[in-house]
Amino acid sequence: MNSPASGTQVAAFFDVDNTIIRGASAYHLARGLREHDYLRTRDIFKFAFEQLKYRMFGETQQQMDAVTSQAPKFFRGWSAAEIVAIGEEVWDTVLTHRIFPGTKALIDSHLERGHEVWLVTASPQEIARLIASRIGATGGLGTVAEQEQGHYTGVIEGGLLHGPRKAEAIQALAVERGLDLSRSYAYGDSSNDVPMLEAVGVPGAINPDSRMRRIAAERNWPIREFRKRRKSGRRGVIRASVTGTAWVILAVGRGMRKAIFRR
Repeated sequence: MNSPASGTQVAAFFDVDNTIIRGASAYHLARGLREHDYLRTRDIFKFAFEQLKYRMFGETQQQMDAVTSQAPKFFRGWSAAEIVAIGEEVWDTVLTHRIFPGTKALIDSHLERGHEVWLVTASPQEIARLIASRIGATGGLGTVAEQEQGHYTGVIEGGLLHGPRKAEAIQALAVERGLDLSRSYAYGDSSNDVPMLEAVGVPGAINPDSRMRRIAAERNWPIREFRKRRKSGRRGVIRASVTGTAWVILAVGRGMRKAIFRR
C-alpha cells in the first residue's frame, strides 16, 4: 500500500462499472444521448465497436489515448444541465435495474458502520455524483469536463479518472476530508482498479475479470462474486458485449428502415 493520508474517518471506495452496475454505464448513457439526438448513428457504431474490442482484448494505452483525444469532439458545446437530465432518465429507466444487490448491501453495510462511501469512475463527474446520490453514497468522483457558462468546452481537466489517477483522486480526497486510508476499503472488478486498491488498507475484488481475479488471489485480497452466474475468465463478458453490439446494430437498422419508408 502506498503512504496513506493521516486522518480519523474511514471510507469505502467503489468502482462503478461491473462493480456496482452490471455493464458499462457510459454505454447506456450513449444510448440515451442517441435517443436525444446528441450522437449520430456512426458514433454509436464506433462506440459499440470500441466497447467490443475492449471486452474481447482488454484495454491498451492506445485506446485510452484515443478516448482522451476524441472525446472532446463529442461533447463540445453541450449543455451540462441537459446531460444531467438525460443521465437521470437513463438511471431511472435502465441503470437502477442493473445494480448488483450484493454490492448495494455492501455499500449499505459501510454506511451503517459510519463509513463514508465514494464512487470512483472514469465516467463523467456529473454521472458519478448522480449515481452516488441515487444509491445513498457520500459522493462520487469522475472525469471532470471543463465548463463555461453551463456548457462543455471540450477540454478534459486532468485526463480521464482511470488507473493511477483513481489512486491520486482518493489520496487527494483523504487529505481534504481527513480520511484514514490505512483503515479504508476499496473495491473494483478490473486490473485498472489495482492502483486504487493498493492505496487503501483493505482492498477487495468484486465480480473480477480474469486478470483481476489472478491478482487478487496472488495478494490474498477477498473476492466477492455478485453475478448470478459465476464466470471464470472473460467468456460471459464477451458474450454480453457481442449481444449489446448486436442490439445497437439492430436498433439502428430499425431506425434507418423507418426513415426510408417514411420518405
